Amino acid sequence: MNKFTVLFLLMLAIVTATQFWLAKRQAAYVLAHREDVPEAFTKNVSLAAHQKAADYTQAKSELGDIERALGVGLILILTLFGGINAAFEFCAARIESPLMAGVSAIALLTVLMSLFEIPVSWYGTFVIEEKFGFNKNTPAQFIKDEIMQLALAAVIGLPILMLILWIMDSVGSSWWFWAWAILMSFSLLMSWLLPTVIAPLFNKFTPMEDGALKTRISGLLERCGFNSQGIFIMDGSKRSGHGNAYFTGLGNNKRIVFYDNLVASLDDEELEAVLAHELGHFKCKHVVKMLISTSISTLIGFAILGWMIDKEWFFTGLGVEHGSNAAALLLFTLIAPIFTFFMQPVSAYFQRKFEFEADDFASQHAQASKLVSGLVKLYEENASTLTPDPLYASFYYSHPPAAIRIAHLEKAA
Repeated sequence: MNKFTVLFLLMLAIVTATQFWLAKRQAAYVLAHREDVPEAFTKNVSLAAHQKAADYTQAKSELGDIERALGVGLILILTLFGGINAAFEFCAARIESPLMAGVSAIALLTVLMSLFEIPVSWYGTFVIEEKFGFNKNTPAQFIKDEIMQLALAAVIGLPILMLILWIMDSVGSSWWFWAWAILMSFSLLMSWLLPTVIAPLFNKFTPMEDGALKTRISGLLERCGFNSQGIFIMDGSKRSGHGNAYFTGLGNNKRIVFYDNLVASLDDEELEAVLAHELGHFKCKHVVKMLISTSISTLIGFAILGWMIDKEWFFTGLGVEHGSNAAALLLFTLIAPIFTFFMQPVSAYFQRKFEFEADDFASQHAQASKLVSGLVKLYEENASTLTPDPLYASFYYSHPPAAIRIAHLEKAA
């Protein structure tokens, strides 16, 4: 135990306490407003639907507390109680190549962490989502998804991990810059491949049939000067009752995707307005801005790791007796969210700002009133609380709270 151990435990305690406190505020605030629909929604949202949203939020908050407590226990087991140290010693004793031993240890720990998370995910899907009528998944599909995710992580993740660890071993003190460049290039490639290669492994994407809706959307795309590889309907309803729409991909590999249950819930004008909002993110260059932000923060992270990787106190302070590049990479990945937690409200603020800008764009290219009515339907059908705690929302919400967003859109209308 050294000074870095004390700093790590202090930050872990502060962040965990803050997270529990914020969650408690959110639950209490939602419960206090459970019996009254906000004035802006009284004509469109029933009291029963509002109460369902409050109860759903409360149930998810309670599960979040459990998940948070388990997560703290897990990170302590992996670090100070020797889990990572044991895994690396186990692999080093059985695999001659230091590179392959490091890759194997990270892979082993990744599988163990994934297995650790499955019970919480299972409970969230088959108890909470089932209770509130959102779950459409089956145990077989759930298990299949978990296996496929692990398989994809192995097929895609292990080669890039091996390359980064080789770079760390081979290119000297500037390794962090080259590792960052490789990781960002790989991320761009995955974003380009996502719509046509990866996403279809999990869902079926059907081209939108010709008709009034496709004609309306094609007109919107033409007005906005947006080119894509097609408009697709995704079978989201096979897993969940929650609806959504998005565009995905980069360059000439962009796709527009509607969940099938969203198409069933909204009318054509509302779907047009929702898509106009999504196009607003593209036209306002939010995707590029977020990519640049992520690139800069990742570069800073690699630079910090490049400085810490030769410091013995970094390893011993986190329970690892014999430092290695692979252990350093894993340790840094685990503890970085703790030390950057209080930057989260800044990121959330800019994301909410982007949502307002996308709404403004949608108001110029579709009917703002239709975006309002579509959002209200989504809030009700997805059981999204209309009364979040303001402080909680400022920390976590990537979208403006419902009442604030609707007021902004009605002013635009």
